[in-house]
Amino acid sequence: MRPSLARERTEALLSAGNGVLRLEPCWVARDFLPQGRRLGLPEDAYDLGDRGAICERWLGSTTRADNRVGPENEGLSEVRAPDGTAVLLKDLLDADPVAIMGAEYAAAHPGGLGRLAKIFDYAARLPFHVHLPQHYADLVGRKSKDESYYFPPGVDMGKHPESFLGVHPWLGEGKGADALLPYLVDWDSDLILRHSRAELQVAGEGFHIPSGVLHAPGTALTIELQEDSDVLSMFQALNAGRIISKELLFKDVRREDRERDGERFPLEFVDWELNGDPWFFENRHLTPRPVPADPARHRGDGRQSWIFYNSTKYNGKRLVVPPGGSAELVERGVYTVLVWSGRGSFGGHQVQGGDPQLDELLVAHDAAVKPLVAENTGTDDLDVLTFFGPGINDDVPMRAGA
Repeated sequence: MRPSLARERTEALLSAGNGVLRLEPCWVARDFLPQGRRLGLPEDAYDLGDRGAICERWLGSTTRADNRVGPENEGLSEVRAPDGTAVLLKDLLDADPVAIMGAEYAAAHPGGLGRLAKIFDYAARLPFHVHLPQHYADLVGRKSKDESYYFPPGVDMGKHPESFLGVHPWLGEGKGADALLPYLVDWDSDLILRHSRAELQVAGEGFHIPSGVLHAPGTALTIELQEDSDVLSMFQALNAGRIISKELLFKDVRREDRERDGERFPLEFVDWELNGDPWFFENRHLTPRPVPADPARHRGDGRQSWIFYNSTKYNGKRLVVPPGGSAELVERGVYTVLVWSGRGSFGGHQVQGGDPQLDELLVAHDAAVKPLVAENTGTDDLDVLTFFGPGINDDVPMRAGA
């Protein structure tokens, strides 16, 4: 699509939706773990042959999934037009970032929205892995990947609802690389996990995991908010009964670094001090925090809480509106909406939790900074999650050790 046509399309879609875009569900396949089958798809829709199976849904995404096999646009969200046609959100954003992000924010963030929200759903615990800090991601032209989790209530937690996070404190004293190196060289077991600590996944809570932290998320259905990146280095060989390709250890490693240092190079991605923090749980565990009352930003019914915080790179809230109630919201910038449960309207758009065609929206800047109404027209609570990118909320709560 020519840039001029894309700008016209962006303006037309925003005008038709009063500054709110309806997003199509964006399903992403993975081939290294069995799917959890809790994403609401028909049973015969999960398995995709060589691509693996649908294990994730990406929300408001302008980030391509970095998969070995898959379509070119896997991971990229589409905007649904009133005439039933669809266009990539990324194309609209690239053509007219000011219309979606606002002039000041677009100028300060030329890379785009800067965050990625997703739902991931696996039947087995994810393997122990690490995301590259920015100075190593720079070597391969990528972006770091801090991430945070929220475990929504009311969903089966799976067989292993505990996550291995970080390493034992004594490994954070400069001994970690030598202790873990043999597992990367041998690449034949899951025994690397004995050097980590398992934390229970509790419904309604979550964790904040900065880049450089080793982690193996458990089987709870998870809503994740992260930097817009798909970089990783896999450290665990055996998982869910099979050996993972060792190429994933070197997925984002330059050839010259691999040839020079072999398995020792990915160990440089690990922030040993952060991993071995004896107060890791206290500093990274997230429980909902009420959003302070502010009539200029939230009036009417319902309650708001921070569920993604401890970071200014991204953050997010949960809004619960009771049956028959409504809430008027004013935010500081563009955000994505996921209606988790309930029925009603958001910014004048019909929404229905659990219906992938009616549960996802993007609110552009100009609409976000004006009063927008969320109304519950159903008999159950309207449960809405909102996701923000870097630098939008300067009042996000921070933990002492962040």
